[in-house]
Amino acid sequence: MPRLAIIGAGVMGANHGRVARSIREFTVTSVCDPDSARAAAVAAPLGAAYTSDVDEAIANADAVILAAPSHMHGELGEKILKNGCDLLIEKPIATTVRDAERLIEAAEANDRILMVGHVERFNPAVTELMTMIDQPVSIEITRVGPFSPRNLADVYLDLMIHDVDIARAIIGSEVKHIQSSAKIVRSTEFDFACALLQFENGVLANITASRVSQNKVRRITVTQRENAIVADLLRQHIEVHRIESSEFLSESGVRYRQSGLVEIPYLANHGEPLAHELRHFAMCVEQRQKPMVSGEDGMLALKTCLALRDASMVV
Repeated sequence: MPRLAIIGAGVMGANHGRVARSIREFTVTSVCDPDSARAAAVAAPLGAAYTSDVDEAIANADAVILAAPSHMHGELGEKILKNGCDLLIEKPIATTVRDAERLIEAAEANDRILMVGHVERFNPAVTELMTMIDQPVSIEITRVGPFSPRNLADVYLDLMIHDVDIARAIIGSEVKHIQSSAKIVRSTEFDFACALLQFENGVLANITASRVSQNKVRRITVTQRENAIVADLLRQHIEVHRIESSEFLSESGVRYRQSGLVEIPYLANHGEPLAHELRHFAMCVEQRQKPMVSGEDGMLALKTCLALRDASMVV
């Protein structure tokens, strides 16, 4: 069983610790955080050591989860990979494209697994949706929720990056043109953003991200030539809508009729996306497989979000 170190004992580090304990795919050997009390609190239920020294944490590990602040990902991630550990790095992969490139280079040079924690890719609704894609025309993604003062990054790197990554995976093409508008509402960074992405294969993606909403919504609608698929990521629920027949009215009073069909497929793989993600990482470590969300995927999502932020029309 691979030995795992968790670097960063904040909210995400604690979540990873909880999940690692429940799935038992790893032996957690240490938890590292500058705040020793916080590291100890995460380590205790795992029976793991705790430390504030990164070198000490990775010395007895085969794999590492890096859940430190994003601006530290480049430096710490490179150190971890060069020390021979496989790495699951929380999103965003880094805060600059150059740092992301260095992480990819370090993983390749040291023959290590580099996986990026875009956890929504492991949402059962998303994995099922991916099997149903056939000639998509457009995608609309909404990710909104209430404000939290703990979110320090702008909404592009905090929330929208999830959906840029999902859109790339669904569409299977790269971004060609972008448009974006954003607004600062409650913090010093963008709290609300809308983006329109045109992909090289002609598919359009309309993405809305907000952390100043009064309710929580995570929804994907994929319009295809023969149907429309609506995925609710919170409920892990999918509906497939089809128009069976239509009869249009004329001005002289011919009646309009439309009949449709709604299918609700059964999702066999319900469960916490973070647990699915960690199991996948364990499989990649043990079988030396390329992860579902690679370093390159993380870098391209980052690159697109940085371009959207830079191109934003401020409203």
